Amino acid sequence: MWFILHLELLRGREVKVPKYKKVSRMATWLLPGLQIKRWFFLTFLGTFCLALGGAIVLDLHPINQSIEMVRTVAQKSPSSLTGSIVVFLGFIFFLLGWKKANSSIMDAIDPGDRAHLLETLYRRRKLNRGPKIVAIGGGTGLSTILKGLKHITNNITAVVTVGDDGGSSGRLREEMGVLPPGDIRNCIAALADEEDLVTELFQYRFKSGNGLEGHSFGNLFLSALCAITGDMVTAVKESSKVLAIRGQVLPATLDDMRLVAELEDGRVIMGESHIPEAGGKIKRLRTEPANLQPLEDAVHAIETADIIILGPGSLYTSIIPNLLIDGITETISNSRAKKIYICNIMTQPGETDDFSAADHVRTILDHSRYKNIIDAVFVNDSLPKNLALKYKAVNSVPVKLDIENLKKLGVKVVIKRLIEKNKEGLVRHSPRRLARAVYHWYKNSHHYKSVSVFNKENSEEHQFI
Repeated sequence: MWFILHLELLRGREVKVPKYKKVSRMATWLLPGLQIKRWFFLTFLGTFCLALGGAIVLDLHPINQSIEMVRTVAQKSPSSLTGSIVVFLGFIFFLLGWKKANSSIMDAIDPGDRAHLLETLYRRRKLNRGPKIVAIGGGTGLSTILKGLKHITNNITAVVTVGDDGGSSGRLREEMGVLPPGDIRNCIAALADEEDLVTELFQYRFKSGNGLEGHSFGNLFLSALCAITGDMVTAVKESSKVLAIRGQVLPATLDDMRLVAELEDGRVIMGESHIPEAGGKIKRLRTEPANLQPLEDAVHAIETADIIILGPGSLYTSIIPNLLIDGITETISNSRAKKIYICNIMTQPGETDDFSAADHVRTILDHSRYKNIIDAVFVNDSLPKNLALKYKAVNSVPVKLDIENLKKLGVKVVIKRLIEKNKEGLVRHSPRRLARAVYHWYKNSHHYKSVSVFNKENSEEHQFI
Protein backbone atom coordinates (compact mmCIF):
# COMPACT_ATOMS: atom_id res chain seq x y z
CA MET A 1 0.00 0.00 0.00
CA TRP A 2 2.74 2.46 0.90
CA PHE A 3 4.54 1.72 -2.38
CA ILE A 4 1.37 2.74 -4.24
CA LEU A 5 1.15 5.96 -2.22
CA HIS A 6 4.77 6.69 -3.13
CA LEU A 7 4.00 6.27 -6.84
CA GLU A 8 0.92 8.49 -6.63
CA LEU A 9 2.94 11.30 -5.04
CA LEU A 10 5.61 11.13 -7.72
CA ARG A 11 2.89 11.35 -10.36
CA GLY A 12 1.72 14.60 -8.82
CA ARG A 13 -1.64 13.22 -7.68
CA GLU A 14 -3.31 13.99 -4.40
CA VAL A 15 -2.75 11.19 -1.92
CA LYS A 16 -5.32 10.43 0.73
CA VAL A 17 -4.09 8.62 3.81
CA PRO A 18 -6.54 5.79 4.68
CA LYS A 19 -8.90 6.59 7.52
CA TYR A 20 -11.08 3.51 7.69
CA LYS A 21 -9.19 1.69 10.46
CA LYS A 22 -7.46 2.83 13.61
CA VAL A 23 -4.59 0.46 12.93
CA SER A 24 -4.16 2.01 9.47
CA ARG A 25 -4.02 5.54 10.90
CA MET A 26 -1.39 4.47 13.41
CA ALA A 27 0.56 2.55 10.79
CA THR A 28 0.83 5.64 8.57
CA TRP A 29 3.59 6.85 10.88
CA LEU A 30 5.64 3.92 9.52
CA LEU A 31 5.39 5.32 5.97
CA PRO A 32 8.90 5.49 4.41
CA GLY A 33 10.35 8.96 4.02
CA LEU A 34 8.64 10.73 6.93
CA GLN A 35 11.90 10.81 8.94
CA ILE A 36 9.96 10.14 12.15
CA LYS A 37 10.70 6.49 12.89
CA ARG A 38 14.41 7.18 13.28
CA TRP A 39 13.74 9.76 15.99
CA PHE A 40 11.34 7.46 17.84
CA PHE A 41 14.02 4.79 17.78
CA LEU A 42 16.66 7.27 18.92
CA THR A 43 14.42 8.33 21.80
CA PHE A 44 13.91 4.70 22.81
CA LEU A 45 17.66 4.03 22.58
CA GLY A 46 18.44 7.09 24.69
CA THR A 47 15.94 6.03 27.36
CA PHE A 48 17.42 2.55 27.44
CA CYS A 49 20.96 3.91 27.80
CA LEU A 50 19.88 6.26 30.61
CA ALA A 51 18.29 3.38 32.53
CA LEU A 52 21.23 1.05 31.92
CA GLY A 53 23.80 3.70 32.85
CA GLY A 54 21.95 4.60 36.03
CA ALA A 55 21.83 0.96 37.09
CA ILE A 56 25.58 0.57 36.48
CA VAL A 57 26.37 3.72 38.46
CA LEU A 58 24.35 2.33 41.38
CA ASP A 59 26.35 -0.91 41.12
CA LEU A 60 23.22 -2.95 40.49
CA HIS A 61 24.92 -5.14 37.87
CA PRO A 62 21.86 -4.97 35.58
CA ILE A 63 23.28 -7.11 32.81
CA ASN A 64 24.39 -9.97 35.09
CA GLN A 65 21.15 -9.87 37.04
CA SER A 66 19.10 -9.85 33.82
CA ILE A 67 20.98 -12.87 32.46
CA GLU A 68 20.60 -14.71 35.78
CA MET A 69 16.86 -13.99 35.88
CA VAL A 70 16.40 -15.24 32.31
CA ARG A 71 18.38 -18.40 33.12
CA THR A 72 16.29 -19.08 36.25
CA VAL A 73 12.99 -18.58 34.39
CA ALA A 74 14.16 -20.74 31.48
CA GLN A 75 15.04 -23.59 33.82
CA LYS A 76 11.63 -23.58 35.53
CA SER A 77 9.39 -23.19 32.47
CA PRO A 78 9.40 -24.34 28.83
CA SER A 79 11.35 -22.02 26.55
CA SER A 80 8.49 -21.87 24.03
CA LEU A 81 6.09 -20.62 26.71
CA THR A 82 8.57 -18.09 28.14
CA GLY A 83 9.48 -16.75 24.69
CA SER A 84 5.82 -16.42 23.69
CA ILE A 85 4.98 -14.46 26.85
CA VAL A 86 7.93 -12.07 26.35
CA VAL A 87 7.02 -11.50 22.68
CA PHE A 88 3.38 -10.91 23.60
CA LEU A 89 4.28 -8.40 26.32
CA GLY A 90 6.67 -6.63 23.98
CA PHE A 91 3.99 -6.39 21.30
CA ILE A 92 1.41 -5.02 23.75
CA PHE A 93 3.83 -2.44 25.18
CA PHE A 94 4.88 -1.36 21.68
CA LEU A 95 1.31 -0.88 20.45
CA LEU A 96 0.26 0.91 23.62
CA GLY A 97 3.23 3.29 23.46
CA TRP A 98 2.75 3.93 19.76
CA LYS A 99 -0.97 4.59 20.20
CA LYS A 100 -0.41 7.02 23.08
CA ALA A 101 2.35 8.85 21.18
CA ASN A 102 0.09 9.10 18.14
CA SER A 103 -2.79 10.44 20.23
CA SER A 104 -0.57 13.00 21.95
CA ILE A 105 0.66 14.36 18.61
CA MET A 106 -2.85 14.48 17.15
CA ASP A 107 -4.24 16.28 20.22
CA ALA A 108 -1.76 19.09 19.64
CA ILE A 109 -2.94 19.62 16.05
CA ASP A 110 -5.99 21.54 14.92
CA PRO A 111 -8.78 19.02 14.13
CA GLY A 112 -9.19 20.43 10.62
CA ASP A 113 -5.55 19.68 9.79
CA ARG A 114 -5.30 16.16 11.21
CA ALA A 115 -6.60 14.42 8.09
CA HIS A 116 -3.90 16.02 5.94
CA LEU A 117 -0.97 15.93 8.37
CA LEU A 118 0.71 12.72 7.22
CA GLU A 119 -0.15 13.33 3.59
CA THR A 120 1.43 16.79 3.75
CA LEU A 121 4.46 15.61 5.71
CA TYR A 122 5.13 12.71 3.36
CA ARG A 123 4.73 14.90 0.25
CA ARG A 124 7.03 17.57 1.63
CA ARG A 125 9.75 15.03 2.42
CA LYS A 126 9.59 13.61 -1.09
CA LEU A 127 9.36 16.97 -2.85
CA ASN A 128 12.31 18.28 -0.83
CA ARG A 129 14.46 15.78 -2.74
CA GLY A 130 13.32 17.06 -6.14
CA PRO A 131 15.53 18.93 -8.64
CA LYS A 132 16.48 22.56 -8.05
CA ILE A 133 14.51 24.58 -10.58
CA VAL A 134 14.82 28.30 -11.36
CA ALA A 135 11.96 29.78 -13.40
CA ILE A 136 12.65 33.21 -14.89
CA GLY A 137 9.98 35.51 -16.29
CA GLY A 138 6.92 37.43 -15.24
CA GLY A 139 3.23 37.95 -15.90
CA THR A 140 0.71 35.12 -16.02
CA GLY A 141 3.12 32.81 -17.87
CA LEU A 142 5.50 32.46 -14.93
CA SER A 143 2.74 31.86 -12.39
CA THR A 144 1.23 29.24 -14.70
CA ILE A 145 4.31 27.02 -14.80
CA LEU A 146 4.92 27.50 -11.08
CA LYS A 147 1.52 25.95 -10.34
CA GLY A 148 2.73 22.78 -12.05
CA LEU A 149 6.32 22.74 -10.80
CA LYS A 150 5.24 22.77 -7.14
CA HIS A 151 3.92 19.22 -7.65
CA ILE A 152 7.38 18.08 -8.82
CA THR A 153 9.71 19.67 -6.29
CA ASN A 154 9.89 22.07 -3.36
CA ASN A 155 13.23 23.43 -4.58
CA ILE A 156 11.79 26.17 -6.77
CA THR A 157 13.03 29.72 -7.21
CA ALA A 158 10.96 32.18 -9.23
CA VAL A 159 13.02 35.12 -10.51
CA VAL A 160 10.51 37.83 -11.36
CA THR A 161 10.85 40.87 -13.60
CA VAL A 162 10.18 44.23 -11.93
CA GLY A 163 9.57 46.41 -14.97
CA ASP A 164 5.77 46.59 -14.66
CA ASP A 165 4.39 50.13 -14.61
CA GLY A 166 0.72 49.61 -15.33
CA GLY A 167 -2.42 48.95 -13.32
CA SER A 168 -2.31 48.54 -9.54
CA SER A 169 1.44 47.80 -9.57
CA GLY A 170 2.17 50.97 -11.53
CA ARG A 171 0.13 53.13 -9.17
CA LEU A 172 1.84 51.73 -6.07
CA ARG A 173 5.21 52.09 -7.75
CA GLU A 174 4.64 55.79 -8.45
CA GLU A 175 2.87 56.67 -5.19
CA MET A 176 4.90 54.61 -2.71
CA GLY A 177 8.22 54.10 -4.50
CA VAL A 178 8.10 50.30 -4.13
CA LEU A 179 8.97 47.63 -6.65
CA PRO A 180 5.88 46.64 -8.67
CA PRO A 181 4.30 43.88 -6.56
CA GLY A 182 1.80 42.40 -9.05
CA ASP A 183 3.89 39.68 -10.70
CA ILE A 184 5.53 38.84 -7.38
CA ARG A 185 2.10 38.46 -5.78
CA ASN A 186 0.91 36.11 -8.54
CA CYS A 187 3.98 33.91 -8.12
CA ILE A 188 3.54 33.71 -4.34
CA ALA A 189 -0.09 32.68 -4.81
CA ALA A 190 0.89 30.13 -7.47
CA LEU A 191 3.37 28.45 -5.12
CA ALA A 192 1.01 28.44 -2.15
CA ASP A 193 0.72 24.97 -0.62
CA GLU A 194 -3.06 24.97 -0.96
CA GLU A 195 -5.60 27.21 -2.66
CA ASP A 196 -7.27 28.18 0.61
CA LEU A 197 -9.04 31.28 1.90
CA VAL A 198 -5.77 33.10 2.64
CA THR A 199 -4.64 32.62 -0.95
CA GLU A 200 -7.98 33.92 -2.24
CA LEU A 201 -7.63 36.92 0.05
CA PHE A 202 -4.13 37.58 -1.27
CA GLN A 203 -5.48 37.64 -4.84
CA TYR A 204 -8.64 39.62 -4.06
CA ARG A 205 -9.05 42.76 -6.18
CA PHE A 206 -11.15 45.66 -4.95
CA LYS A 207 -13.97 46.53 -7.37
CA SER A 208 -14.98 49.77 -5.70
CA GLY A 209 -13.82 52.29 -3.13
CA ASN A 210 -12.13 55.64 -3.49
CA GLY A 211 -8.41 54.91 -3.95
CA LEU A 212 -8.93 51.14 -3.54
CA GLU A 213 -10.65 50.30 -6.81
CA GLY A 214 -8.36 48.26 -9.06
CA HIS A 215 -5.90 47.40 -6.30
CA SER A 216 -5.45 43.81 -5.15
CA PHE A 217 -5.17 43.04 -1.46
CA GLY A 218 -1.89 41.23 -2.04
CA ASN A 219 -0.35 44.26 -3.73
CA LEU A 220 -1.33 46.48 -0.82
CA PHE A 221 -0.13 43.90 1.69
CA LEU A 222 3.29 43.56 0.03
CA SER A 223 3.67 47.34 -0.26
CA ALA A 224 2.79 47.85 3.41
CA LEU A 225 5.11 45.04 4.48
CA CYS A 226 7.86 46.52 2.35
CA ALA A 227 7.46 49.82 4.18
CA ILE A 228 7.61 48.03 7.55
CA THR A 229 10.56 45.74 6.81
CA GLY A 230 12.50 48.19 4.68
CA ASP A 231 12.86 46.18 1.46
CA MET A 232 10.79 44.06 -0.91
CA VAL A 233 12.88 40.90 -0.47
CA THR A 234 12.10 40.68 3.24
CA ALA A 235 8.47 41.55 2.55
CA VAL A 236 8.21 38.73 0.02
CA LYS A 237 9.83 36.23 2.40
CA GLU A 238 7.43 37.11 5.21
CA SER A 239 4.43 36.94 2.86
CA SER A 240 5.63 33.56 1.63
CA LYS A 241 5.59 32.26 5.20
CA VAL A 242 1.96 33.32 5.61
CA LEU A 243 0.91 31.35 2.53
CA ALA A 244 3.31 28.44 3.24
CA ILE A 245 4.60 28.44 -0.32
CA ARG A 246 6.76 25.71 -1.84
CA GLY A 247 10.00 27.36 -2.89
CA GLN A 248 10.88 31.05 -2.98
CA VAL A 249 10.04 34.14 -5.02
CA LEU A 250 12.73 36.73 -5.73
CA PRO A 251 12.75 39.99 -7.69
CA ALA A 252 15.44 39.97 -10.37
CA THR A 253 16.78 43.30 -9.08
CA LEU A 254 16.02 45.85 -6.38
CA ASP A 255 16.84 48.73 -8.75
CA ASP A 256 14.12 50.93 -10.26
CA MET A 257 13.93 49.22 -13.66
CA ARG A 258 12.26 51.04 -16.55
CA LEU A 259 11.85 49.40 -19.94
CA VAL A 260 12.65 51.28 -23.15
CA ALA A 261 11.80 49.88 -26.59
CA GLU A 262 13.43 51.13 -29.77
CA LEU A 263 11.13 50.51 -32.74
CA GLU A 264 12.20 49.94 -36.33
CA ASP A 265 10.40 53.11 -37.43
CA GLY A 266 12.67 55.16 -35.14
CA ARG A 267 10.26 55.72 -32.25
CA VAL A 268 11.39 55.17 -28.66
CA ILE A 269 8.71 53.90 -26.26
CA MET A 270 9.12 54.32 -22.50
CA GLY A 271 7.41 52.00 -20.01
CA GLU A 272 6.36 48.37 -20.12
CA SER A 273 2.63 49.11 -20.33
CA HIS A 274 3.11 51.37 -23.38
CA ILE A 275 5.27 49.00 -25.47
CA PRO A 276 2.49 46.63 -26.69
CA GLU A 277 0.26 49.62 -27.41
CA ALA A 278 2.81 51.36 -29.65
CA GLY A 279 1.89 49.26 -32.67
CA GLY A 280 5.36 48.94 -34.16
CA LYS A 281 7.99 46.27 -34.61
CA ILE A 282 10.51 46.24 -31.77
CA LYS A 283 14.13 46.57 -32.85
CA ARG A 284 15.79 46.59 -29.45
CA LEU A 285 14.83 46.55 -25.79
CA ARG A 286 16.91 48.22 -23.09
CA THR A 287 16.53 49.40 -19.53
CA GLU A 288 16.97 52.65 -17.66
CA PRO A 289 19.23 52.77 -15.82
CA ALA A 290 21.37 50.62 -18.10
CA ASN A 291 23.51 49.00 -15.41
CA LEU A 292 21.13 47.15 -13.11
CA GLN A 293 22.47 45.05 -10.26
CA PRO A 294 21.04 41.54 -9.84
CA LEU A 295 19.75 40.28 -6.53
CA GLU A 296 22.50 38.13 -5.01
CA ASP A 297 20.03 35.45 -3.90
CA ALA A 298 18.76 35.17 -7.48
CA VAL A 299 22.29 34.76 -8.83
CA HIS A 300 23.05 32.08 -6.23
CA ALA A 301 19.86 30.20 -7.10
CA ILE A 302 20.85 30.18 -10.79
CA GLU A 303 24.38 29.02 -9.96
CA THR A 304 23.10 25.99 -8.01
CA ALA A 305 20.14 25.10 -10.24
CA ASP A 306 19.59 21.77 -11.97
CA ILE A 307 17.06 23.24 -14.40
CA ILE A 308 16.66 26.84 -15.60
CA ILE A 309 13.40 27.74 -17.33
CA LEU A 310 12.67 30.84 -19.41
CA GLY A 311 8.98 31.47 -20.09
CA PRO A 312 6.28 31.08 -20.97
CA GLY A 313 5.24 34.70 -21.11
CA SER A 314 5.52 37.97 -23.02
CA LEU A 315 8.83 37.93 -24.87
CA TYR A 316 9.77 41.60 -24.57
CA THR A 317 8.06 42.54 -21.31
CA SER A 318 8.39 39.42 -19.15
CA ILE A 319 11.37 37.33 -20.26
CA ILE A 320 13.98 39.55 -21.90
CA PRO A 321 13.94 42.25 -19.15
CA ASN A 322 15.49 39.74 -16.73
CA LEU A 323 18.26 39.00 -19.24
CA LEU A 324 19.21 42.69 -19.49
CA ILE A 325 20.36 42.75 -15.85
CA ASP A 326 24.12 42.55 -15.40
CA GLY A 327 25.09 39.17 -14.02
CA ILE A 328 21.83 37.28 -14.64
CA THR A 329 22.56 36.19 -18.21
CA GLU A 330 26.24 35.59 -17.54
CA THR A 331 25.36 33.32 -14.63
CA ILE A 332 22.89 31.39 -16.80
CA SER A 333 25.56 30.99 -19.46
CA ASN A 334 28.10 29.65 -16.95
CA SER A 335 25.60 27.34 -15.24
CA ARG A 336 25.76 23.58 -15.83
CA ALA A 337 21.99 23.33 -15.45
CA LYS A 338 19.68 22.21 -18.23
CA LYS A 339 18.31 25.38 -19.83
CA ILE A 340 14.81 25.39 -21.28
CA TYR A 341 12.77 27.99 -23.14
CA ILE A 342 9.01 27.41 -23.24
CA CYS A 343 7.77 29.09 -26.39
CA ASN A 344 4.47 30.95 -26.49
CA ILE A 345 1.66 29.25 -28.40
CA MET A 346 0.14 32.36 -29.96
CA THR A 347 1.78 35.56 -31.19
CA GLN A 348 1.29 38.63 -29.01
CA PRO A 349 -0.02 41.75 -30.76
CA GLY A 350 2.38 44.66 -30.40
CA GLU A 351 5.30 42.45 -29.39
CA THR A 352 5.70 39.33 -31.52
CA ASP A 353 3.48 39.85 -34.58
CA ASP A 354 4.25 37.17 -37.22
CA PHE A 355 7.01 35.67 -35.03
CA SER A 356 7.98 32.04 -35.49
CA ALA A 357 9.43 29.84 -32.75
CA ALA A 358 12.92 30.49 -34.12
CA ASP A 359 12.27 34.26 -34.05
CA HIS A 360 11.48 33.99 -30.32
CA VAL A 361 14.70 32.09 -29.61
CA ARG A 362 16.82 34.34 -31.85
CA THR A 363 15.52 37.47 -30.12
CA ILE A 364 16.39 36.06 -26.69
CA LEU A 365 19.90 35.10 -27.79
CA ASP A 366 20.49 38.50 -29.45
CA HIS A 367 19.48 40.44 -26.34
CA SER A 368 21.37 38.15 -23.95
CA ARG A 369 24.66 38.28 -25.94
CA TYR A 370 25.26 34.63 -25.01
CA LYS A 371 24.50 31.73 -27.35
CA ASN A 372 24.38 28.95 -24.76
CA ILE A 373 21.54 30.06 -22.50
CA ILE A 374 19.01 27.74 -24.17
CA ASP A 375 19.53 23.99 -24.55
CA ALA A 376 15.99 23.09 -25.59
CA VAL A 377 12.85 24.87 -26.71
CA PHE A 378 9.45 23.40 -25.80
CA VAL A 379 6.65 23.94 -28.33
CA ASN A 380 3.01 22.93 -28.30
CA ASP A 381 1.95 20.29 -30.83
CA SER A 382 -1.73 21.07 -31.45
CA LEU A 383 -4.48 23.65 -31.13
CA PRO A 384 -8.21 23.36 -30.38
CA LYS A 385 -10.34 22.88 -33.48
CA ASN A 386 -12.70 25.62 -32.33
CA LEU A 387 -10.01 28.28 -31.83
CA ALA A 388 -11.63 31.27 -30.12
CA LEU A 389 -12.54 34.16 -32.42
CA LYS A 390 -11.00 36.67 -30.05
CA TYR A 391 -7.52 35.74 -31.32
CA LYS A 392 -8.43 36.60 -34.90
CA ALA A 393 -10.00 39.86 -33.75
CA VAL A 394 -6.63 41.09 -32.39
CA ASN A 395 -4.50 39.49 -35.14
CA SER A 396 -3.03 36.87 -32.81
CA VAL A 397 -2.06 33.74 -34.72
CA PRO A 398 -0.36 30.44 -33.79
CA VAL A 399 3.42 30.67 -33.52
CA LYS A 400 4.92 28.95 -36.55
CA LEU A 401 7.15 25.97 -35.78
CA ASP A 402 10.20 26.28 -38.07
CA ILE A 403 12.28 23.31 -36.98
CA GLU A 404 15.14 23.79 -39.44
CA ASN A 405 15.75 27.37 -38.30
CA LEU A 406 15.68 26.24 -34.67
CA LYS A 407 18.29 23.59 -35.42
CA LYS A 408 20.52 26.27 -36.94
CA LEU A 409 20.37 28.13 -33.61
CA GLY A 410 21.80 25.07 -31.87
CA VAL A 411 18.80 24.17 -29.71
CA LYS A 412 16.90 20.92 -29.31
CA VAL A 413 13.19 20.95 -30.03
CA VAL A 414 10.70 19.19 -27.75
CA ILE A 415 7.23 18.92 -29.26
CA LYS A 416 4.49 18.08 -26.79
CA ARG A 417 0.85 18.80 -26.06
CA LEU A 418 1.14 21.61 -23.53
CA ILE A 419 -2.30 23.22 -23.54
CA GLU A 420 -5.29 22.73 -21.28
CA LYS A 421 -8.45 21.15 -22.58
CA ASN A 422 -11.38 23.56 -22.73
CA LYS A 423 -14.63 23.93 -24.64
CA GLU A 424 -14.24 27.66 -25.29
CA GLY A 425 -11.36 27.27 -27.76
CA LEU A 426 -8.98 29.25 -25.56
CA VAL A 427 -5.24 28.58 -25.80
CA ARG A 428 -3.78 28.28 -22.32
CA HIS A 429 -0.70 26.42 -21.13
CA SER A 430 -1.50 23.59 -18.73
CA PRO A 431 0.54 23.88 -15.50
CA ARG A 432 0.65 20.11 -14.96
CA ARG A 433 1.58 19.30 -18.57
CA LEU A 434 4.31 21.91 -18.61
CA ALA A 435 5.82 20.59 -15.39
CA ARG A 436 5.63 16.97 -16.53
CA ALA A 437 7.21 17.81 -19.88
CA VAL A 438 10.10 19.61 -18.18
CA TYR A 439 10.66 16.83 -15.65
CA HIS A 440 10.47 14.08 -18.29
CA TRP A 441 12.97 15.80 -20.60
CA TYR A 442 15.32 16.54 -17.70
CA LYS A 443 15.37 12.90 -16.62
CA ASN A 444 15.81 11.66 -20.19
CA SER A 445 18.64 14.10 -20.80
CA HIS A 446 20.43 12.60 -17.79
CA HIS A 447 19.69 9.03 -18.96
CA TYR A 448 18.28 8.61 -15.50
CA LYS A 449 15.78 5.85 -14.80
CA SER A 450 13.32 6.64 -12.05
CA VAL A 451 9.66 6.34 -11.20
CA SER A 452 7.75 8.37 -13.78
CA VAL A 453 5.79 11.43 -12.70
CA PHE A 454 3.29 10.98 -15.50
CA ASN A 455 -0.15 9.48 -15.21
CA LYS A 456 -1.53 7.12 -17.81
CA GLU A 457 -3.35 9.84 -19.70
CA ASN A 458 -0.13 11.75 -20.34
CA SER A 459 2.32 8.89 -20.62
CA GLU A 460 2.97 9.32 -24.36
CA GLU A 461 6.58 9.99 -25.35
CA HIS A 462 7.92 13.40 -26.29
CA GLN A 463 9.09 14.05 -29.80
CA PHE A 464 12.77 14.97 -29.62
CA ILE A 465 14.18 16.69 -32.69
